[in-house]
Amino acid sequence: VMKLNPQQAPLYGDSVITVQLTEEDKVEDDVVFYLVFTGSTVQHCTSTRKINPGSLETISPGHDCCETVKVALCASREGHPVLVVAEESFQFVQDEAYDAAQFLATCAGNQQALNFTRFLDRSRPPAADVDFLDEKVALAFRHLKLPAEWNVLGADQSLTENIPRETLMHFAVRLGLLRLTWFLLQQPGGRGALSIHNNEGATPVSLALERGYQKLHQLLTEEEAREPDSWSTLSHTVHSGHYSVKHHRGLDVYMLTAEA
Repeated sequence: VMKLNPQQAPLYGDSVITVQLTEEDKVEDDVVFYLVFTGSTVQHCTSTRKINPGSLETISPGHDCCETVKVALCASREGHPVLVVAEESFQFVQDEAYDAAQFLATCAGNQQALNFTRFLDRSRPPAADVDFLDEKVALAFRHLKLPAEWNVLGADQSLTENIPRETLMHFAVRLGLLRLTWFLLQQPGGRGALSIHNNEGATPVSLALERGYQKLHQLLTEEEAREPDSWSTLSHTVHSGHYSVKHHRGLDVYMLTAEA
């Protein structure tokens, strides 16, 4: 038996999982361990990193639905067949960050909802919470299957840029969410949102300046702004097609996802 800690992960993945090995699995250095997650429609295989003789570390994959899956620990050694050394169950769940991303995605053009997000700003969360929120909501947003016609400015593209209104970009900048701002900039309507004034006459760019968010202001104004360093702690898609491969730079772990 192996112990997985934690035994669940949010749907969008990218959280660290520790695998405790039993005495008999603490083997020589030339054994490579993989974890295989088998869901109802997709299967993931992740590489692992040895922390010490008794434990491994890996990154949870992003999954397609909330369910309990089977996880197999596989050991491979050159010249030997791959062995399944242990099995355990693991749960993918929808968390608050996922709910928040879904809410924000659906209210892209909804002024009432966006004004509600301004109300949230009055109880400004502490910096550490903002960073946590930024990472999780950006990850969840990246994992959502956004419709092809989705736009940062909402569905009604007939609105001209001269109509003062609140946008998702105002929301992300006001809270200082660097990763989410970067994500929105890459989406349709993201760049267009930068020049839209709200009812107080503020654009996302002027908000960043007024609040003293230098990194954010740089991100919004530099022509060739590169993705923020904060993304380097997240996994990147290396290949996408019938199967996808992601690489997590921080732990140097690879994830292969394919239809089961």
